[in-house]
Amino acid sequence: MTQRTPGTLDSIPELLKTKSHFVALDGLRGLAALAVVIFHFMEWIYTNPSQNFIGHGFLAVDFFFCLSGFVIGYAYDDRIENIGVFEFLKSRLIRLHPLIILGSVLGLVGFLADPFVNDSSAYSPGKLTLLVVCSMLLIPLPLMKERAFNQFGFNAPAWSLFWEYIANVVYALILCRLNRRYLAVVTVLSGVGICWVSYQAGNLMGGWSKDNFWDGGVRIAYSFSAGLFIYRSNWIIKNRLGFPALAIVLSFAFLLPFFSWNWLAEALVVLFFFPLLISLGAGTRLSPSMTNLSVFFGNLSYPLYMTHYWAIWLFGNYYTLYKPTLRELFLIIPVGVISLIGLAYLVMTVYDIPLRKYLTRKRSQRTTA
Repeated sequence: MTQRTPGTLDSIPELLKTKSHFVALDGLRGLAALAVVIFHFMEWIYTNPSQNFIGHGFLAVDFFFCLSGFVIGYAYDDRIENIGVFEFLKSRLIRLHPLIILGSVLGLVGFLADPFVNDSSAYSPGKLTLLVVCSMLLIPLPLMKERAFNQFGFNAPAWSLFWEYIANVVYALILCRLNRRYLAVVTVLSGVGICWVSYQAGNLMGGWSKDNFWDGGVRIAYSFSAGLFIYRSNWIIKNRLGFPALAIVLSFAFLLPFFSWNWLAEALVVLFFFPLLISLGAGTRLSPSMTNLSVFFGNLSYPLYMTHYWAIWLFGNYYTLYKPTLRELFLIIPVGVISLIGLAYLVMTVYDIPLRKYLTRKRSQRTTA
């Protein structure tokens, strides 16, 4: 039998096997995704975030970015040299892109079939095609005025995936080779950028629109590099807090009240609170029941995040047109959230997991052929 050499094509499938997860962090990612969905419902009702009980729900994206840096470092730092840049990027495409495509399709269908507003008549078939193709390819195209010039009009949350892809490319080309000292410099400098952006805008909500596009770059520059630095520094704090306690602690960031120094509060949450929470989440112990719950939430988080926004547009147009009472909203929003969780579970089991398994299998067959 011929011995395999690390880095050769026939060793790629072995190198690409998924590592074990930090289960509590998976569960926290699921909670953060749920916070985003609730925040998106509530921001239609309370256009002033200071009146919204979950007015800082958008900070979940910064938590995602920080967690991504930690997880990417854990999963690939010790093997990307053998895998290679191309295979690494293929892994990320297989993991992320099926839901980017589906989210775009759902967004288009929701836009065309919206029973409350008929904005589709303002767009020619050619422009609609361009918008959906750019959305599927993750090319920002902020053309839709009635949707506040979102970078991705058919699936607004895709703006964060655009920056996630940028971070993955930068990781594969530069950050994976950067020693910890230089990574610390990058983290500190981008942390200064976080403070500047938050001070200038009064918050860290930017990145999703043409008017705040580069805010997204600053947000991921800090959080991704901070997560990567935590992993490389082995800043894992052993503890017995467990998932429920950590979930409550994470919720504080989203439920934080607004006050005159809001820009500083949000910056401090992103700069210190989220990295600390990731260190704690990576080091906590879970009971079997909490392990199962965290795994479920973690698996559901990305499908929920990428398939919910078509329904948010429908809800927003319904709310604007009919102005439902508070009593009606107490029914509509919970039912909407539960329904979107159900849709995410269906998408995960019927579409996302089977498609990713198929693509991974075909890729393995090509590399071993």
